[in-house]
Amino acid sequence: MGADARLIRMSLLGILPLCVSTLSPPPPRAAPPEQDASGYRALTRSRIAIHYAPGDSLRAERLLNLLVNAPGLPGLPPGLPATANVYLAASEADFLRFAGGQVPEWSAGLAIPSTGAIVLPMYADDRTRGWSEERVARHEWAHLGLHEYLRGLRIPRWFSEGYAEWASGGWNAAEGWRLRIAMAGGRTPPLDSLALRWPADRASAEVAYMLSATVVEYLVAAGGERGLALFLSRWREGNSFEAALRRTFGVTSGQLEGDWGRYVRRRYGWLLVLSQSLVFWAFLGALLAVMVVVRRRRGRWRMARLRAAELPDDPAFWLDPPRHRRNLESHGKKANHPPGGP
Repeated sequence: MGADARLIRMSLLGILPLCVSTLSPPPPRAAPPEQDASGYRALTRSRIAIHYAPGDSLRAERLLNLLVNAPGLPGLPPGLPATANVYLAASEADFLRFAGGQVPEWSAGLAIPSTGAIVLPMYADDRTRGWSEERVARHEWAHLGLHEYLRGLRIPRWFSEGYAEWASGGWNAAEGWRLRIAMAGGRTPPLDSLALRWPADRASAEVAYMLSATVVEYLVAAGGERGLALFLSRWREGNSFEAALRRTFGVTSGQLEGDWGRYVRRRYGWLLVLSQSLVFWAFLGALLAVMVVVRRRRGRWRMARLRAAELPDDPAFWLDPPRHRRNLESHGKKANHPPGGP
């Protein structure tokens, strides 16, 4: 069995290796030169500057309000990130220029922690399909805050993306069924591969985001946000992910792998998918039954009205004259035949 087939089989079993120390910080990018933003305007408030094209002033104001009023990032001290320069690219060329290089075609945004920059596309393109500007901005904002707090440390790619997805509210647990379907289809890359590179295609990248978010979700479920804050603090102080994990949660990365795998199978397994399907079909069946009953009652009511309005098959007045006619006829006969007559 080849290496790829073994990875798919491991994914099907939910045994996803958890590598925690093989990722170096992303290579530093040069800050976008001032002349790169020529033709753009700047909107500054507090510690945030939004650089935008003239036609995007309203969107710039909305995103600035979003970030200025954003609640503190979970597990991090208040006030992070300390500063941020947000570039709202009006075209693909500007997006790549602000990013400082090539970016995957599915990427809806980019954070550059080394310079405290966020780059967001403002034009209609496949990049923005299925994503809201607010959600992407919160995701990249979380990246800046985490990397600023753990500055200089080796952060696994899966943890960085998982934290940003979870902390920004981008991970929706109701979509867990998609994760299970992806696992059954062999489309779940092991986390150690995510430490080395991120998937290049959109479908695999979406699964990678979901996988990463569930690890952070599991850590929070195990220790709460206070446990996450303590873990990040110990990681920052001791410069070791593994040591902070043992001190805070009492497990090694290998034990975390097993516990997390069971958590994912239990929370997002086929039993949950089946139960959700049963609930859906039960609700649909009940709705159809109610519709049938209402339709039948309405049909009976309409039929009763039609029958009440139509003439009877054998009208009584054809066979039996009304009482007042019978009385008149009887009086007429008495008048024609006086008493004593023949």
